[in-house]
Amino acid sequence: MATRREVRCRCGRRMWVQPDVRTVQCSTCHTVTQLYSLVDIARGANRIIHEQQQQQQQMMAQPPPRLLEPLPSPFGKKRAVLCGVNYKGKSYSLKGCISDAKSMRSFLVQQMGFPIDSILMLTEDEASPQRIPTKRNIRKAMRWLVEGNRAMDSLVFHFSGHGSQQKDYNGDEIDGQDEALCPLDHETEGKIIDDEINRILVRPLVHGAKLHAVIDACNSGTVLDLPFVCRMERNGSYEWEDHRSVRAYKGTDGGAAFCFSACDDDETSGYTPVFTGKNTGAMTYSFIKAVKTAGPAPTYGHLLNLMCSAIREAQSRLAFNGDYTSSDASAEPLLTSSDEFDLYATKFVL
Repeated sequence: MATRREVRCRCGRRMWVQPDVRTVQCSTCHTVTQLYSLVDIARGANRIIHEQQQQQQQMMAQPPPRLLEPLPSPFGKKRAVLCGVNYKGKSYSLKGCISDAKSMRSFLVQQMGFPIDSILMLTEDEASPQRIPTKRNIRKAMRWLVEGNRAMDSLVFHFSGHGSQQKDYNGDEIDGQDEALCPLDHETEGKIIDDEINRILVRPLVHGAKLHAVIDACNSGTVLDLPFVCRMERNGSYEWEDHRSVRAYKGTDGGAAFCFSACDDDETSGYTPVFTGKNTGAMTYSFIKAVKTAGPAPTYGHLLNLMCSAIREAQSRLAFNGDYTSSDASAEPLLTSSDEFDLYATKFVL
């Protein structure tokens, strides 16, 4: 008789199913989870390996790019990578993402004391080819951000653009889907999936180093693949969901990682003119506004409540006229973390 295997629903319930079962519905939350066999996973892994080999062959066939300017030193106590992608000229173009990145830069420099030369901007408006938000440049920037990180370092990664989901091939996702960020050239070079983002940004963080990510994109809830997801109710109460995978370690090397995402994995985010009169990412604006108005050393709980309140206010103001450019205007910010912690006792410090 075939041995049953354990499946964990996103609500935390454990279920036991036969090996040949392809979908299972949770009796508690009624979520339908798609399951994959080892054959499916192996096929997916072989496909990824083949694509990587093709990319390596293409890179070897091309001359190395000329370095037009050096990157900032990676050894400052505070440094940041800010990506804004409008996808100009595409049918899926966005209007406010570059403005989001610029707003985040002004906020970090003027309010949080980040040196201007410790901030790496990647947008379509940049003159240097190294600063265009291509897949290669974003990967390079992420590696720069965490290179040689040390205790007391404060690192920030901000992305405003398109996010998406795709089939998970290594079996480390509860819902069977990988989350991904879409660089400017994703149609030809591919997306940057959460497994890779976690491997580059999260895993190298040493004890005492801290990373904050702000992701203003659709399907971005767990795009850093952090092990713990905070579910907050409207009354401020919350619970941590354990998303640790038995297949892969998703934590840090002793440091701390936090991610504020615009929405959950299965939701879409929005841009609205209600905040500034121009199309602005609701997540980026609410994060900056919350930190500015929260007072000195707010807790993560206070900050998250302020962000959610700002989003709800915008949603209520726009509900009657449909100006909120999103197919899921009920989406609210989501916090994920490398570790569980007390939201109302832990201070937010950049």
